[in-house]
This record gives sequence, C-alpha cells and structure tokens, in this order.
Amino acid sequence: MNNRHHEPAKQDQASSGDNFSRGGFILAAIGSAVGLGNLWKFPYITGMYGGAAFFLLFIICLLLVGLPILLGELVIGRGGRGSAASSLVRLSGKKAWGGFGVISIAGSFFILSFYGVVAGWAMHYMILSFSGELFSNSDFAGQFAGFNASWLPVLWQFVAMFLTAFVIYKGVSSGIEKFNKIFLPALVVLLVLLMIRALTMDGAAEGVSFFLRPDFSKLTGESVLVALGHAFFSLSLGMGTMITYGAYVDKRQSLGTATLAIGGGDLLYALMAGLIIFPITFSFGIEPGQGPSLVFIALPAAFEAMPAGWLFGGLFFMMLTFAALTSTVSLLEVPVAYIQEKLGWGRKLTTVVVGTLCFLIGVPSALSIGQYDWLTFGGKAFFDWMDFIASNIILPVGGFIVTIFVGYVWQQAGEEAGLTAAWFKLWIFMVRYVAPVLVLAVFLYTSGLLELFY
Repeated sequence: MNNRHHEPAKQDQASSGDNFSRGGFILAAIGSAVGLGNLWKFPYITGMYGGAAFFLLFIICLLLVGLPILLGELVIGRGGRGSAASSLVRLSGKKAWGGFGVISIAGSFFILSFYGVVAGWAMHYMILSFSGELFSNSDFAGQFAGFNASWLPVLWQFVAMFLTAFVIYKGVSSGIEKFNKIFLPALVVLLVLLMIRALTMDGAAEGVSFFLRPDFSKLTGESVLVALGHAFFSLSLGMGTMITYGAYVDKRQSLGTATLAIGGGDLLYALMAGLIIFPITFSFGIEPGQGPSLVFIALPAAFEAMPAGWLFGGLFFMMLTFAALTSTVSLLEVPVAYIQEKLGWGRKLTTVVVGTLCFLIGVPSALSIGQYDWLTFGGKAFFDWMDFIASNIILPVGGFIVTIFVGYVWQQAGEEAGLTAAWFKLWIFMVRYVAPVLVLAVFLYTSGLLELFY
C-alpha cells in the first residue's frame, strides 16, 4: 500500500510552485556538497594515506556509500514533498519517523552555527589580503590568534549569517537557485585560476607527485574508514539538505543522472583543491597536514612570498568564502523548511527567527577559539564540541536512518527513483546490505567507539 499521503504536512514544500529548475537543482546540490573541508582535509588525508591509491579508494567509497545514500535522500525528498521530517512521515504513514528526521535537521542547524564562524574567517582574510593589510606583519600565527581573541569573529559570523539568511529569505528559485547560478560558476573560475597559478610554481611537480602518486603500502583498515567517512561527509549526507532540496525537484528530473552529476562535481572539486594546496605547500616547504592553521597561518606566508601574493591570496580566500556560503545556504534551508511546515509560518518570518537563533548559538563557537577558557571543557573548545557532535554522531545516524528507510520501510522508493530494473536491483542491494554496514563502521570510527574494541 502506498502511504505517501497518510500523514500530510501542514504545508507541502512544493505546493507554492517555488521549485528548482532542472539545472538549478544540480547547481544548488553541488554547491551544498562543495565546502571548506575539501580545501584542507581531503588533500591532507589523501597524501597521508597513500596519494593516488587513497584517491582511488575514495572514489570506490563514493560509489559504495556516497551515491546510494545521496540518491536515497533525493528520492525521499521528492517522494515526500516536504521537510526532512515530514517526508519520512508521509512516506511511512508513521509519526515516529518524523522524530528520526528531526535528528538530521538538528545536525544541519548545529553545523551551520559553527560553519558560519569559519565562513566569517574566510571573508575577513579575503578583505585583509586584497587590502594588503594581511602582509603588513609576518607573524601570521599571532595575527590569527589576535583576531580570534577579539569580538571580530562574531561580527564576521554575523555578516556570513546575514548573507545566508538573505538568500533563503528570497526563496528557492529567486534565492537559492539564483545565488548558486552566480556563485558556483564564479567558484569554478577561481579554482581554475588558482590551480593554474599553483601548477606553474617551482616545486609544483613534487606537490602533484605527493598528491597523485599511488603508494599502496599506506593503505590500511584505518585508511578505508577515513575514505568512507570523507565520501559520506563530502556529499552533505545525513544532515537533511538533500532531502530538503529533493522536495523542490521537478518530477521530470532524472534523479539518477542528478546523483551522478552531484557526485562528479564533488569529486572534481576535491581533485582541483588538491592541485592547488599541494603545489603551493611544497613550493614553499609548508607541512600540508595542519587543518585550519594551514589556511589561515601557513598559506598567508606562502602568498606573501609569491609575486602578486596579495591578489592570489585574496582570490584564494574569496574561493573559500564562496565555497562556505554555498554550503551555509543549503544548511539554513533545512531548519527553515521544517519550522515553516511545522508552525505554518511564512518563509520570511521563519528565516529571520531561525537565522537569528543559529547566529546566537554560534557566538560561543566564535569566541571559544580565542582566549575564552570558560568555553572550553573536557579538553575541547565549544567550537570543537559542536563539530564533533554534529559531524561524528548526528550525521552518521542520519545517514543510517536513510538506508533503513529506503531499503526496508518505504516500498515505493524504486518507483520514485525511476531507475531501470537492473540499476534498481543494484541500488537497493547497496542501500540494504552494504551502505548500512559501512555507515555503522564510520560511526564507530568517527565517534571514537571503535577504540573500545581494541
């Protein structure tokens, strides 16, 4: 029995007709997947765990876990035509599934609260670089520490959240789609320009070799779990974004084709990011495995040393800003769609309220990186706790819920996916028997629970 309309939501997300065009949806979804992590995490873990060998492993994990779950989320969104919570209720006919959907919505909200902080950092450094002020003092570590010890991160976090809320305020087609149609191509142009500059540096060949030379001896069980985790997180899975975006997709849109396009766009972005980071770091003798300090401390030193470094540094932080904002927009849409539907509020009021709450919850994250010790407990800053809880606990749980729902609960998933019989059999096999096991392994690893078994 098809229970799709057993429990209707208060407001169908697609009822207003404010939906994505076909190309607009793919751009918005790629924009959601393109984020900050690939600019430092992916290149580093690729080099650490075997270079091209790890890159190949990452692609395999993307196919085994990432794309099947991505298609599952899009199918749930378009089939349920509602938020990440109400879609599950509609399609299952059981209210309890709405609670599982809220888990993903909470993850999106909490991630946005600290993601907006980093977006603010990127904007601040973009201005500093273009103005040349960044290079007036070569103590880049001191600059970054001084910046975070002030209230400036809160100001820039507000700017990032304001821009994000403005896009959501305008709606799906007039806001999210138009924003991504401008910013995503601009991001690609910046990626290409910076990649060309990086690849033409002295020492670039060594960086490319480090990134793409296969070293199968470095592949271990841990590297498999790391590749699985990154394949999962790099596609914005488990946080309700793709379910929410799926609710705005035209019924004529091929979800299979869209899934491949989104996965391909994410993979290409990761590759280009590596071809920017590694040539620069090797050309200037910088250790690439430094996380945030690589971007905001080490790379400014490299930009200072290169000709027209203020320009390339500014372009780099502009690229970082665009990547951050295309993700923050998708993150805010998730709780906005849910509250809009749950309380019956209009989009504008909901955006203002949810955006404000997210900003306020993000303030402790912005301040905890500096000298505010009272925001550090259990050995972690408030920023790090938000990141850990959302990324390592909520998201894997959200992804696991999707595999169970599509694989075992909703019987019409294949019909909504629109796949051929052969592709459907492969997809449902992956969702039922492969992806849940691998997502569970990722959860045990990222949460630290796996250590209990050693």
